[in-house]
Amino acid sequence: MSWLHIFFALILLPAVAVGMIRILKGPTAADRMMTAQLFGTCGVAILLLLGAGMANPVLIDIALVFALLSALSTLTFVRRTWQPGKKKHDDPLS
Repeated sequence: MSWLHIFFALILLPAVAVGMIRILKGPTAADRMMTAQLFGTCGVAILLLLGAGMANPVLIDIALVFALLSALSTLTFVRRTWQPGKKKHDDPLS
């Protein structure tokens, strides 16, 4: 077990904790989705570090599945919220 990998995995945990505050206080759905992306990225990084530190290839496989799910959730969010013909009234360029 490599202590360096585990140390860096522990350093990433506060980023997830701070992201939880943004999920609860986020003013828009896009802010919440970006925080969910942060969770996905940090989760994948933590799993990859733990998989390398503990020499456990199963954690690396789980990290790859989480990366795919994170990308699919972002794609789903954009497809459900973005409407191409709709203009916003507060947009100065429209």
